[in-house]
Amino acid sequence: MRRLLYCALGSALLALFWSAGAVTPQGTKKAPAKKSAAKSKSGAKKTTSAVRKKPAPSTATARTTASRKKTPPRRVTWRNRQTAPTPERYKEIQNALAAKGYLSPGDANGTWGPSSVDALKKFQSDQNLESTGKINSLSLIALGLGPKHEAAPPTGAKPDGN
Repeated sequence: MRRLLYCALGSALLALFWSAGAVTPQGTKKAPAKKSAAKSKSGAKKTTSAVRKKPAPSTATARTTASRKKTPPRRVTWRNRQTAPTPERYKEIQNALAAKGYLSPGDANGTWGPSSVDALKKFQSDQNLESTGKINSLSLIALGLGPKHEAAPPTGAKPDGN
């Protein structure tokens, strides 16, 4: 009995929407047909359809066009503006490795080569860091080359009001 009622209710709703003409079988609204009046050589108006209708896009085409939205331009921040260290920074890192005894001072020339990678790997393994040979923030901090911050006053200290 319930099955029959649900089926009848579904049929009635379908008939209601279908007869109203608001929804096409593809689930999109119908657009009114566009006709333009074109003048012939004699000046009389013709009522022919000058605008060609495009075929209705399939659901796959509609999805791909919706997913092709333009991405906004990438903002330049401190996180994505530097792609590789400068030769001066390489030399600074190599000098720090040489000062700690992991690299010979003659290899601190500003170009990152296999000897620099090996020295950094040894340093990273001695510091219990992941020894990849790649320069990362933890390795730079361990070398003493991390970010330089000015000493902030203690959190409980009050500034002088004099």
